[in-house]
Amino acid sequence: MHASVLQVIMFNFFKKKEKENLLPELFDLKGDPLAEGDIVIAQRYELNECRIVLEDRQYFYISIADQQKISYIKMIDAISGYQKVLKVHE
Repeated sequence: MHASVLQVIMFNFFKKKEKENLLPELFDLKGDPLAEGDIVIAQRYELNECRIVLEDRQYFYISIADQQKISYIKMIDAISGYQKVLKVHE
């Protein structure tokens, strides 16, 4: 193999792979999947009924009553990894 071909192969092998900007999968306390637009009852921050919205590739809970906005990160249950919300099934 020519040195230049070997260099190209080695460069591609060691080149950092670009991380895909995948959205996290969200689940309520019962393990039900959550998606943008779902209505949930929050168990934190006195949000009560909220709608899940997606802004700048991050999920937020927006209170229907007073429009208070909280990041999904603050709603993660440390033990289960699920969100501290319960999905409202219509």
